[in-house]
Amino acid sequence: MMATDKIEETIKEIAAKHGIAVGRDDPILILQTINERLMRDSAVAQQEILDRFKEEMEAIAHRWGDDAKNKAERTLNAALIASREAMIATMHDGAKAAAESLRREVESSVSVARLYTLVRESRRVAIMNLIAASMTVFVAGLALRVLM
Repeated sequence: MMATDKIEETIKEIAAKHGIAVGRDDPILILQTINERLMRDSAVAQQEILDRFKEEMEAIAHRWGDDAKNKAERTLNAALIASREAMIATMHDGAKAAAESLRREVESSVSVARLYTLVRESRRVAIMNLIAASMTVFVAGLALRVLM
């Protein structure tokens, strides 16, 4: 029914525009029908081509997305590795500095221990000197008493 309506419309349009009466069996209408068929087939073929193109574009976009993701992951991994190496180097330097500081403290405490020993020895000598001085005063006092 639809094709008949189109043919009727075409016959009316030709009559209105050109003033010519055309019958259903006129070769011009056969060409019109062939043209419509070719247009439909062409539209279907173009739609298939567009669908395939769309699929290809989606596949390319997906590949690009995967490539971008892989590159981003590689960049991130490289940054993490560099950061880890920098952190290890900083920790190593910090450990060296802490060990050096501890070494200096130990050496300093050894010096303090030596100083403590020297002070104790000086104290012992001072006490002996006091005892000797006290004995000298005592002996001097005895000698004075005997002489008197």
